[in-house]
Amino acid sequence: MKLLYEGKAKQLFEVENEQEIYVHYKNSATAFNGVKKEEFEKKGVLNNTISALIFEHLEKNGVRTHFIRKVNDTDQICQKVTIIPLEVITRNLVAGSMAKKYGLEEGKKLSQPVFELSYKNDELGDPLINDDHAIALDIVTQEELAEIKQQTHRINTVLKDLFLQAGLVLVDFKIEFGKTHTGDIILADEISPDTCRLWEVNTGEKLDKDRFRRDLGSVMEAYEEVLGRLEHAKS
Repeated sequence: MKLLYEGKAKQLFEVENEQEIYVHYKNSATAFNGVKKEEFEKKGVLNNTISALIFEHLEKNGVRTHFIRKVNDTDQICQKVTIIPLEVITRNLVAGSMAKKYGLEEGKKLSQPVFELSYKNDELGDPLINDDHAIALDIVTQEELAEIKQQTHRINTVLKDLFLQAGLVLVDFKIEFGKTHTGDIILADEISPDTCRLWEVNTGEKLDKDRFRRDLGSVMEAYEEVLGRLEHAKS
């Protein structure tokens, strides 16, 4: 298959059906805009499996995604979309950069979810932008941004409930959207411990990529714990 794109965590390949794409999940882990890198055995398997499970759950709850089917342990077939160059971030609790920027205690519950936008551009370091920037830079129209916000709110509601059933708190997460060949905006990319902060509901133990970012160790054990809890919640 022809390689179309290689990112930090995935490779995208061309398939015979021009409306589909073949996604391979890599074992690579990166942080701080690629400054920190490491390979973890089974990471591709875990993120592919977790993402597939979550996409299927979202579809059942009325959220359109690019996911079509899982092919094997590390690969899946998805709808081919044109990615909108925005990272859409939702924060339910204070953590990470929000705690540092505003001098807030990590773990503080927010009175309402915080919606943030980041311009997806590696050369610029994915800078935060506001709604007006996104529209003025012709990344999205006002109507498209409103739809993205509406979908994100729904995704947050569904995911918080799913993770809570698994004994996990969804602290924050980032997602991406893409346009289909018909112009519909749907959820794309992945949803995994790489893209979500997940804390154990009773102990507050971090079960996500922060274990890699902060050198906490047991990175894949945490990802395995997330998958096991999700599978149990769904059974």
